[in-house]
Amino acid sequence: MIAALALVLVASGTAIPQRPADLVGSFVWRSSDPKFGGMSAIHVEADGTTFTVLSDAGAWTKGHLIRDVSGSVMAVKADPIMTLQRAPDEKPSKARIDAEGLAMAADGTFYISSEGPAMVRRYPALQGPATAMPRAKEFRAMQRNSSLEALAIDKRGWLYTMPERSGATGQPFPIYRFRNGEWDQPFSISRIGDYLISDAAVGPDGRLYVLERAFHGLLGFSSRVRRFGLTKTAIGKGQVVFESRTGQHDNLEGLSVWRDANGALRLTMISDDNFRFFQQTQIVEYRVPG
Repeated sequence: MIAALALVLVASGTAIPQRPADLVGSFVWRSSDPKFGGMSAIHVEADGTTFTVLSDAGAWTKGHLIRDVSGSVMAVKADPIMTLQRAPDEKPSKARIDAEGLAMAADGTFYISSEGPAMVRRYPALQGPATAMPRAKEFRAMQRNSSLEALAIDKRGWLYTMPERSGATGQPFPIYRFRNGEWDQPFSISRIGDYLISDAAVGPDGRLYVLERAFHGLLGFSSRVRRFGLTKTAIGKGQVVFESRTGQHDNLEGLSVWRDANGALRLTMISDDNFRFFQQTQIVEYRVPG
């Protein structure tokens, strides 16, 4: 099976990992807050402790990850969950903000991508109103529940967003980039197997990390993270740095990449429980080769 996977990845231009990712820990986060659940994105700051999470019900909270001596998450201390506001000039809507992607700029500004409609909002402060950003013409034609699932930001402040689905099996996932006040679509990445886009982040190494997931019915989910070199004019072929077994973790939907005190790169991921009692909100962390 491993040999077969290697052949598929090499044929698709995606390098296999040099060595497997190292599981740091998996923590089940529970809360009595009625707004808790449906987590779609996470941002962990450089200290490895301060975090912000977002739900696909348009809610958010900030807090701290409490770690044991080994560095594994052992508890979560979070503020009360709050609801995102729309931009003042947006049309009134009773529908929730279907928030999916989260990126934080160096100045503390947050950007949030959503699926309904496909757009990105800018939040100088998450507790305040948003500014609706320009929309690429392609966003308007995207499938409503499968559009801007992932959002990342690089050191230049350029944004990168991707739809959950590419439009057809075998069709690459387009990457849209926002810079100089407008969107373009300079890159795409291959679509391999049953995996769909779940989230993305630009790591402290300047590379683009893309979280993907596949649903296997009653057996549960499998997840994968690919890493791509990223420059102003090109994107690399990609390398798988993490892939879980089917059912090993829940529905991992949010990704943050940071460097720990030992200099190791960490993937921190959070699962979407879909507000269902038989699923969990898990915070899962892996160390990956630098």
